[in-house]
Amino acid sequence: MEEEEEAIGFLDKVLEDEDVFLLEECELGTPTSPGSGSPFLVAVKVEAGKGLEMRKLVLSGFLASEEIYINQLEALLLPMKPLKATATTSQPVLTIQQIETIFYKIQDIYEIHKEFYDNLCPKVQQWDSQVTMGHLFQKLASQLGVYKAFVDNYKVALETAEKCSQSNNQFQKISEELKVKGPKDSKDSHTSVTMEALLYKPIDRVTRSTLVLHDLLKHTPVDHPDYPLLQDALRISQNFLSSINEDIDPRRTAVTTPKGETRQLVKDGFLVEVSESSRKLRHVFLFTDVLLCAKLKKTSAGKHQQYDCKWYIPLADLVFPSPEESEASPQVHPFPDHELEDMKMKISALKSEIQKEKANKGQSRAIERLKKKMFENEFLLLLNSPTIPFRIHNRNGKSYLFLLSSDYERSEWREAIQKLQKKDLQAFVLSSVELQVLTGSCFKLRTVHNIPVTSNKDDDESPGLYGFLHVIVHSAKGFKQSANLYCTLEVDSFGYFVSKAKTRVFRDTMEPKWDEEFEIELEGSQSLRILCYEKCYDKTKVNKDNNEIVDKIMGKGQIQLDPQTVETKNWQTDVIEMNGIKVEFSMKFTSRDMSLKRTPSKKQTGVFGVKISVVTKRERSKVPYIVRQCVEEVEKRGIEEVGIYRISGVATDIQALKAVFDANNKDILLMLSDMDINAIAGTLKLYFRELPEPLLTDRLYPAFMEGIALSDPAAKENCMMHLLRSLPDPNLITFLFLLEHLKRVAEKEPINKMSLHNLATVFGPTLLRPSEVESKAHLTSAADIWSHDVMAQVQVLLYYLQHPPISFAELKRNTLYFSTDV
Repeated sequence: MEEEEEAIGFLDKVLEDEDVFLLEECELGTPTSPGSGSPFLVAVKVEAGKGLEMRKLVLSGFLASEEIYINQLEALLLPMKPLKATATTSQPVLTIQQIETIFYKIQDIYEIHKEFYDNLCPKVQQWDSQVTMGHLFQKLASQLGVYKAFVDNYKVALETAEKCSQSNNQFQKISEELKVKGPKDSKDSHTSVTMEALLYKPIDRVTRSTLVLHDLLKHTPVDHPDYPLLQDALRISQNFLSSINEDIDPRRTAVTTPKGETRQLVKDGFLVEVSESSRKLRHVFLFTDVLLCAKLKKTSAGKHQQYDCKWYIPLADLVFPSPEESEASPQVHPFPDHELEDMKMKISALKSEIQKEKANKGQSRAIERLKKKMFENEFLLLLNSPTIPFRIHNRNGKSYLFLLSSDYERSEWREAIQKLQKKDLQAFVLSSVELQVLTGSCFKLRTVHNIPVTSNKDDDESPGLYGFLHVIVHSAKGFKQSANLYCTLEVDSFGYFVSKAKTRVFRDTMEPKWDEEFEIELEGSQSLRILCYEKCYDKTKVNKDNNEIVDKIMGKGQIQLDPQTVETKNWQTDVIEMNGIKVEFSMKFTSRDMSLKRTPSKKQTGVFGVKISVVTKRERSKVPYIVRQCVEEVEKRGIEEVGIYRISGVATDIQALKAVFDANNKDILLMLSDMDINAIAGTLKLYFRELPEPLLTDRLYPAFMEGIALSDPAAKENCMMHLLRSLPDPNLITFLFLLEHLKRVAEKEPINKMSLHNLATVFGPTLLRPSEVESKAHLTSAADIWSHDVMAQVQVLLYYLQHPPISFAELKRNTLYFSTDV
């Protein structure tokens, strides 16, 4: 039975052109059911042990595809004579030089193959077990020099044909529809193929001939007179192929379909698929007519890696369900925020260890072990962090769900697919062999080779920027009609993109002028993205995956954050162009060691940069007025705002509020009620960040760092409560007031997407980061600060947020003994 399957396999492999496919096409994974008298049965009945019978099958298939190839070359040559004839007239379509460049060596290749076909055809038709034809293949291989000349000229031929098409309508019409004769026994008399597709045929043909030689040798006895001749022909062909593989771009970007058209790879990349309620990392390939989802097969050491196809959808059958049509997601448990943050902490710590090992000229084995650990954590982060649903549907059946980190990627994939769907696409089913050939081509065609994690980066690649990027989104133009418009800003962090800021919606305009400034924290970031949206107020358009109303992306763009240009202290104005829309913005960068400074205010009359004890004494309050008012406003109308405290407020609005609070202006309440809620949240954060010393004080900072590292729960509880009691009363009361507020915000996590861990990440460094004098002792490098101090600061705040309610009176009344002096 195995030998029979092998016989069928070979028959499949060589009869790749649709016109000579002998197998009935079938659904993927379904065994083919042979019909009566089907050629399939012929193959099954073959006594596969008789290698010479297999030779005949292999040759029959090759002869049929050779006939198609000759017809393709004829179709390519057909316009050459009339074009040459007009070249010498007063109205030439092309010049002689252009004609010779485009059709270079086609005539010679045609004559070589016509002679080969005419000699091979009678030998196959009058089959005899003693027949020899190795000399024909040897001669064909010896003429590959003509192909070398064709290959060397191929790029120029293609470029010339393209330029001539653009400048000459007549030639464009000719080159878009060349008529290829069908095989003698085919129902189709002609098929239309583009000149570009036909010019690729000779390159593809050498590969096919080499495969056939391989199969023929396998089924030719060693003592047969053809054996040494076929061996010689295969050696010449393989040498030729390896010499041209690197030179030919289209060999790496295209594969030929059974119809003889070029199937181009348009886009590929790693996406997280939700399959059977769990997350799987897939490599997705978008070809000109099909989307293929694959995974890399596990291979033993030294073996060539290959892809395994999980599923495919012809683009003619692919549809995007609208949000309201899509079913709710299969149940996928989101990864807890604190676990994602723990992964980031581990990655950063491992990164620091690797740097130290390298600096100390450590053992390469130790470095490799650390890199492996880092890769494992980065892989988990990459797999578990995406949350944005991207659903595609096969109109004949299944839906598939991917999760992406950014709306940017989702619209890139969607646009690329929709652009291809504008062409006249036909539905089809790939046979198992066609699918094997296509999946096999993915490895050499892919453009994305590595999973996007930092451990895959070369040592000399930029580590990215750590610190704060200040961005002003000024205005946008280029819209076709008035709309409600806003922009979002994204930066990359740990291998994926995160949305960091959002402008207000500018209503009913074609030229929005936001002039809004944002401060974005960078964690090893290398790119900034700006996305422009039209706000949708239609409540029927709700995405069932996350209950959010779906806004339409009008344009998107990305710029590299080059450390050399970004690290100047001045604002730099730039324009991002996106789908005909131009967004003007300015940016400047402050490194993390600069941003860590707490600068006391020169005037002690305000509240910003003034000690908390001075402010509460002056106000005769227990909690500063600014803290109470901002908290009240957030709880009144911002507690359900998605990303409250995480999404940056407009910097100009925050500065305006800062000025009003500093001046103790009577209009504060009126201004607060009118202000965007993210600006109010940003003002509260800024107040704590600008305190001359952190809310939890410089003096206690080392003890907080030691306390949070204790592993015994009772010791940790004892220490952390003692530290709170050691705070000055205004600091402690304000801290407990803020703690209860943040817990109330986290109760609305299903709506605002802000967990306790998210809030601890935002506020931890703000409440604990030491002032400049203290922090100097802790500074080594920007990445080190992130990995050690910042993560510990987050953990301290998280400890208190997860603790049962702590009351000031109770805390002061309890006398717990703590052995270490603070």
